[in-house]
Amino acid sequence: MPDSRPFHVPATHGFVRVVAATPVVHPADPVANAAEHITLIRRAAEQGADLIVFPELSLSGYAIDDLHMQEALLDEVDRQIEILTAVADDAGLVAVIGAPVRSGDALFNCAVVIGGGEVLGVVPKTYLPNYREYYEKRWFAPAPARTEDSVVLNGETVDFAPGLIFEAVNRPGFVFAVEICEDFWAPQPPSTRAALAGARILLNLSASNIVIGKADERAMLSASQSSRTISAYVFTASGWGESTTDLAWDGQATIHELGARLAEGERFALTSHLTVADIDVDRIGLDRLRNGTFAECVRSEGEAATVIPFAARENATAPTSLRRPLDRFPFVPDDPARLDQDCFEAFNIQVQGLMRRMTATGARTLVIGVSGGLDSTQALLVACRAFDRLDLPRSAIRAYTMPGFATSEGTRANAWALMNALGVTGEEIDIRPAATTMLRDIGHPFADGQPVHDVTFENVQAGLRTDYLFRLANQTGGFVLGTGDLSELALGWCTYGVGDHMSHYNVNGGVAKTLIRHLIRWVADRELVGAEAVSTLHAVLETEISPELVPAGADGKLQSTEATVGPYALNDFFLFYISRFGLKPSKVAYLALQAWGDASRGEWPVNTPEAEKVAYDLATIKHWLRKFLLRFFQTSQFKRSALPNGPKVVTGGSLSPRGDWRAPSDASARVWLDELEANVPDA
Repeated sequence: MPDSRPFHVPATHGFVRVVAATPVVHPADPVANAAEHITLIRRAAEQGADLIVFPELSLSGYAIDDLHMQEALLDEVDRQIEILTAVADDAGLVAVIGAPVRSGDALFNCAVVIGGGEVLGVVPKTYLPNYREYYEKRWFAPAPARTEDSVVLNGETVDFAPGLIFEAVNRPGFVFAVEICEDFWAPQPPSTRAALAGARILLNLSASNIVIGKADERAMLSASQSSRTISAYVFTASGWGESTTDLAWDGQATIHELGARLAEGERFALTSHLTVADIDVDRIGLDRLRNGTFAECVRSEGEAATVIPFAARENATAPTSLRRPLDRFPFVPDDPARLDQDCFEAFNIQVQGLMRRMTATGARTLVIGVSGGLDSTQALLVACRAFDRLDLPRSAIRAYTMPGFATSEGTRANAWALMNALGVTGEEIDIRPAATTMLRDIGHPFADGQPVHDVTFENVQAGLRTDYLFRLANQTGGFVLGTGDLSELALGWCTYGVGDHMSHYNVNGGVAKTLIRHLIRWVADRELVGAEAVSTLHAVLETEISPELVPAGADGKLQSTEATVGPYALNDFFLFYISRFGLKPSKVAYLALQAWGDASRGEWPVNTPEAEKVAYDLATIKHWLRKFLLRFFQTSQFKRSALPNGPKVVTGGSLSPRGDWRAPSDASARVWLDELEANVPDA
């Protein structure tokens, strides 16, 4: 059933807007602290927040020592909790605040969860630090010391226990749990059990004084916990205003999801502020669904937990823009250092994969077709590096350029320049006579001079090229190195059987088209295969992607791959979210619109200069996504079911039937196409 919320609202697509609040602290002044909370709660509501979390003991202040034991202060904290409960209700969000809470004759360091006009539950801190500068056991009792699983707060009896699970009954996946500061540093954090019990968002109310290097430690732990528990982790620590009698505070706030940082607040700020991000709870659920280890751990280590239901209110100011990093090129990181690392790893994965295959087969030579385009260039670079590391002469690489009916002089020149610069044995075989003979033998009208450029005409050329390469490999005692990439395999943009679909080993099969450009540029910039090839490599990068199987038209334009199958930038975007996470087409369309809908989008980094001014509207995205779904799910799986060997390179990016993606060759794309049509407007 289509979602009743509008298409452009993030909540429609499984996002929960979470806010880490960093208020100015007023030590031992709950009234002033509550005023800061009220301001931030209302500000968060204006930004469409669903959930806001404050630091540890945010209502009283953390560094107030024995003042925690003063009844007047504790009574005032209780009164301010009642006031904040009404404020959060008016704001239409759930708030998690830090407060000292009495239970029987003990005092507990707690997170108080409020929403819907009531206190939903109270979570006491499990592990109390009592070493170095910490002395919490002087004032507080740990969670295991409580004698009841409920506590009376302002006349209400509410659940009182660590590991409580708070679940929105009207927002699937909006499930969160809370831990407090030191809990995070324990070998077995309470949030781990909470994640196994179903929580997808983990919150940490922290004080955590700052010393040199500690901010990195917190960020590392947050990233690690969100990755290990397949969750989102929200951390917020006390900042300006806390007592600096012996300690200092930086107010660090971070939001991580599946190991990646979504947002980070300003440290050492002097004013109250918010750190906002949209958490993809749907994606978290899908990742858990496909991760058998997580499910097995739930069965063996999971424990029953108390689930507290609540109704998430639809905010009147529901946002229409997404507040989270969203790469236009998910296979290509926009951080230069990360991109450099990814290129280093990808290239060496390809090189070592080929080296191992050569040592396993005892091959001393290999055969490769070189077109002068991106894919064959990258495969040839890998081959050269592999031969260098195996101490084999590059002359043993037999490279062939095989011009056909539509080969341009530019790509042919690039192919020859590349082969000469790299020092491989280069040769040329004109396939046109053989192609004409085959076309004549099968009665194709082109052989009689008619300009019929159908799929048969194209595949005769593609097939002959691979047929020549296989026979040349037999003749020279080597094997054929494949060149087709991951994006082409996803689209089925390859000639099946004895065509570019097949080889003895394919080093590019795990590399997306958008990443191959960067790999070639990376190799060129580091002169890993010699300085002589650098200028040619840059010339290849400037060449339009084309199979060059159909002669140019009267306008002189070459056959364009992207005019037929769609922009590779969009196709790689679709591929990443569908194959890696299994997202619904409507959500993929929404994300693509967020990433590509604005050509002047300045708030998101764009990592490919040629794409800086490109934009696609929703109608265009839907058009190409429809074609992608049909190709990916229905018409091209049979090709992937018979893929040659090749190394997996990108996360979740293998389409090998022996790897990440296994599907029947005769499936229908109907369910995906229907979902797209039902939930994505045309404009």
